[in-house]
Amino acid sequence: MTFPDLQVDWLKCFVTVVDAGSLSSAAPQMHRSQSAVSMQLKKLEAALGRQVLLRGPRQHQLTPDGQLLLGYARRILDLHAETQAAFRGEELTGRVRLGVPDDYAAAYLTPALKRFAPRHGTVEIELDCEQSTSLIPRVECGDLDLALISRDHARRGTWLFSEPMVWVGSPQFEVWRRDPLPIAVYETTSLARASAVQSLGLQGRRYRVVYNSSSLAGQIAAVESGLAVAALTRCSAPAHLHILGSAHGLGPLEPMEVAAYRSRASRGAKAVDSLYRLLIQTLRSAETA
Repeated sequence: MTFPDLQVDWLKCFVTVVDAGSLSSAAPQMHRSQSAVSMQLKKLEAALGRQVLLRGPRQHQLTPDGQLLLGYARRILDLHAETQAAFRGEELTGRVRLGVPDDYAAAYLTPALKRFAPRHGTVEIELDCEQSTSLIPRVECGDLDLALISRDHARRGTWLFSEPMVWVGSPQFEVWRRDPLPIAVYETTSLARASAVQSLGLQGRRYRVVYNSSSLAGQIAAVESGLAVAALTRCSAPAHLHILGSAHGLGPLEPMEVAAYRSRASRGAKAVDSLYRLLIQTLRSAETA
């Protein structure tokens, strides 16, 4: 049995819809009408003989076949773009001022930069590591081009994935047994701090703040020394610390919504455009592929 060839335009349409989350969001990016985008997807599914997307009123979800296709489609489109650039003699240049919180840098930014750097070695990247509460206003005023953030508003940036929050404590000191509970927290405006305080409030558990710091290293040091327990993103919780839960008298924490957030001033900057797309492709694929 022979199958029709897959057209690059179909794959571009499919990946754009996945990254945008819906036809209505993808259509302007493709410079097509929603009906044209829908037709491209139907042609792709007809060629494959499989359904790749479950259509919803607001959000599209990948089927198991769509999850399989997404990885192949991204690789094909990457190679297609590299081939075009090689024959056009194009070389991406410029500078990207990029921001990321400490806890997301190693776990999530490193894989994206490992893909970006070999392809675009002439692009200069300036990296600032700060908390999201500091990065967001810097993006909005144009001091940063792009940032990976824990967003505080559903419309802020392009959603990538949800990062679980966990309580951590040192098994050596069992601080969680104390009353009131000593906690280490981030700055007042931190979403992680708000989640921790809300969780304890819902439990009716008494607590006292014994350590304030915007530094992830500082939070971990406070826990390791037996000074406090802390609420951290799961990706940043060291393996030698205990993940705490209901068995330790601690309730669940709200997850962080991680997003790619770019400045208005950077629109049209090719280097920023490229890294922005790569962040979405690399990090959202962990959830959807």
